[in-house]
Amino acid sequence: MPKQAKKRKGKKGSGPMPSGGAGLIRFFEDETPGVKIGPTTVVILASILIVATIISHVWYLATN
Repeated sequence: MPKQAKKRKGKKGSGPMPSGGAGLIRFFEDETPGVKIGPTTVVILASILIVATIISHVWYLATN
């Protein structure tokens, strides 16, 4: 008598994996709480932080 694999039941309302993404990316339509920041904003803020860090290092070296 062969062993049968147990089927895992997914969460209620979970859909199939997208075929175009080969199962690597799954899109969720549920809204999550928290701050919503776009990728452009993140890149701009990261660039500002990098520039400010470089300026502070140069300023520190120039004054000492």
